[in-house]
Amino acid sequence: MKKIFPIIFILISISLVGIIYLQYTNLKNLMMVKEEQMLEKMGNGVFAVANSLAQPNNSRIGLSSLRKRNPLALINEVPAMIKDRYTQFEIAEKLSEAFREYKVPPTHFEFAVATSDFVGNLEMQTPKFVEAANDTINNRRFIAPVYQESGSWSEGLFPTEYLIVIVPEYKKLVFRQSYLQLGSAIVFTLFIMFVFFLTVGTMVNQRKLSEIKGDFINNMTHEFKTPLATISLAVDALNNEKVLKDPEKLNYFRGIIKDENKRMNKHVETILQAAALDKQEINLNKKELYVHKIIENALGNFELVLKEKQGMVNLRLNAKNDRILADEQHFTNMVSNLIDNAIKYSKEVPEITITTHNIPRGICIKVEDRGIGMTRESVKRIFEKFFRAHTGNIHNVKGFGLGMSYVKTIIDAHKGKIKVDSTLGKGTSFTVEMPVTK
Repeated sequence: MKKIFPIIFILISISLVGIIYLQYTNLKNLMMVKEEQMLEKMGNGVFAVANSLAQPNNSRIGLSSLRKRNPLALINEVPAMIKDRYTQFEIAEKLSEAFREYKVPPTHFEFAVATSDFVGNLEMQTPKFVEAANDTINNRRFIAPVYQESGSWSEGLFPTEYLIVIVPEYKKLVFRQSYLQLGSAIVFTLFIMFVFFLTVGTMVNQRKLSEIKGDFINNMTHEFKTPLATISLAVDALNNEKVLKDPEKLNYFRGIIKDENKRMNKHVETILQAAALDKQEINLNKKELYVHKIIENALGNFELVLKEKQGMVNLRLNAKNDRILADEQHFTNMVSNLIDNAIKYSKEVPEITITTHNIPRGICIKVEDRGIGMTRESVKRIFEKFFRAHTGNIHNVKGFGLGMSYVKTIIDAHKGKIKVDSTLGKGTSFTVEMPVTK
């Protein structure tokens, strides 16, 4: 698993990058095609309007009026200018109608009529035409010549004027036309990324579970192997004739067997308790309890251990109201686990401080040691099932890594809170807050 995980991660990462690149390339090509199609439609619309403006049948002034104004018109008939035949509103209507005909989405545009094919010599213009014409980066310009039939002095057709149309920020229009494809591609890409991270997260969790499983099996093997070996030696000793004739030695070895049997039963009970918590089969038999009494009773179970290690416990039970509503067995086990944890991770001579004080509507219980402490990573994971803070040797601290998980579960079941503070090499403190009864 350790060897194949990096390979799978790299392969999935390459696949994800490849898919994202292909999506980006396809979207880029799609936008280019959409843009070309849009510009072609706009250009066709502008040229259609230019051809319409070249027709003389809509003249408002007419050639007869021009003859009166210009004597040369009696010999050579000059076509009427666009500004003399159409209003600005009429041209705008023609452009809008042409865009609709060529299926161009509704868009804002500016236009002008000029006597040259560049922005100059303007005969007619919309209010913001010049401003739009100056922005050549975001705006698109269309120039269509207006061909009108000449009089007798010219041959064929020639452009007399030019229709100049500017569409501001035309790329946004292309984007709006492609939002469905763009949205689908983005959602699909995000979905793939989500699946990727979900897969990697699952693989990481599976890897952690595999490590935890191996750690648990090693710990369990060690925890059961030691008492079994001790019981086996004690049984062999009981078969010795000298031991059988010595009542003192006989009782000694019987006591060893009994103690080791209790030890194994305790381990089995811990594992079964964890299984019950997994299935959420915990049933609380709540009744009125006194926290100080629970702490003192729990400490009594560790009297021999502390005496053997020459440890000491500082009791500072300052809470005036220590009455709570809790399950006696589970709450006692919770306190015992905190004390046991403080002893296990203490240095050679345990020094533990247990304090209580009241907080608004509750009681605060603090179990503090001056032990080896924990890293930040261990503090984050301390309440995970089967997790044990590393101390250099996997077997130098007894247990399965279930104690703190059990503590957290019981406190949560009692609507309480727990907080842990630890400094590597200086010690750890667990602070429990529980609601009190009046």
